[in-house]
Amino acid sequence: MASNTTTPAEEAVSQRSSNSDSRAALFERLVPMLRCLRCKGDVAVHPSGLQCRKCSSVFPITNGVLRFVESQGYAGNFGFEWGKYARTQLDGEISNLSERQFIESTGFSPAELQGKWVLDIGCGMGRFADVASRWGANVVGIDLSLAADVAARNLCSRDNVWICQASVLNLPFLEQSFDYIYSIGVLHHTPDCEQSFKCLPKLLKPGGSIAIWLYSAYVRWYRMSDVYRKLTTKLSPKSLHALCVAIDPLYYIHRGLRWIPGIGSVLSGALSYAVPMNMNPSREWRLLDTFDWYSPVYQSKHTYEEVFRWFEDCGLR
Repeated sequence: MASNTTTPAEEAVSQRSSNSDSRAALFERLVPMLRCLRCKGDVAVHPSGLQCRKCSSVFPITNGVLRFVESQGYAGNFGFEWGKYARTQLDGEISNLSERQFIESTGFSPAELQGKWVLDIGCGMGRFADVASRWGANVVGIDLSLAADVAARNLCSRDNVWICQASVLNLPFLEQSFDYIYSIGVLHHTPDCEQSFKCLPKLLKPGGSIAIWLYSAYVRWYRMSDVYRKLTTKLSPKSLHALCVAIDPLYYIHRGLRWIPGIGSVLSGALSYAVPMNMNPSREWRLLDTFDWYSPVYQSKHTYEEVFRWFEDCGLR
């Protein structure tokens, strides 16, 4: 009796009947760009996902995500964060904040990305992959955490997006595979930001462009939060989230202080310095960004001179 079951690889490229052919075509174009993490050999489609032609290592596809790691490692809190706020930062009918931040952080334009291969390093729940894919790019998003599953759910209806769970320090791509690479607010959460950045330029095609956004070493606001982070990074994700909820009413105190004539802005600034937190009018967005600030194990800050040197070291201008 014939079976009508499908393999993970087949299911991943057939999630929606309306776009299955296009997703299958994208997958077929993506496979030659991938390599085995263990022996650097070519990979081919396998019933479970992909398999190395040389050493036979298998890289599974589950929940629409191509897996190149077995653990979230230091990025576990990000999986909790994006699982709880799966769609908070996606642009909708009343907001294009993510698109505006994408433009400000990368300098890329829709005309540049149209039809190009784009790599999103640290895609999270797919916030900026959403923007790039709406602009017509072929987007490959990678994330070390289980946020990759959230990104796949958010963007699985797109025929120009693929999500991989992988580490920036061991990426599964052939050199010179991408026209554009970006990483917005992610590399400073790796154990060594410079080392992580220097894994990327070799993946650019000749004439390609790379853009990164990092925390600045010049901001005084960070000083007090660094003191608190010695405690908050030791809390469980649930406990830290509860703490973020507990301090959220300070947002309304900030707003009230600003109305005090003469000294309102000073008082509000002092409170902001004493208890740094996000000030977005959206409560969900505030909680997400405040949690995002206090949860990562690694959080480095950098100067312009330092980052420019990285680019120069890699032959980028």
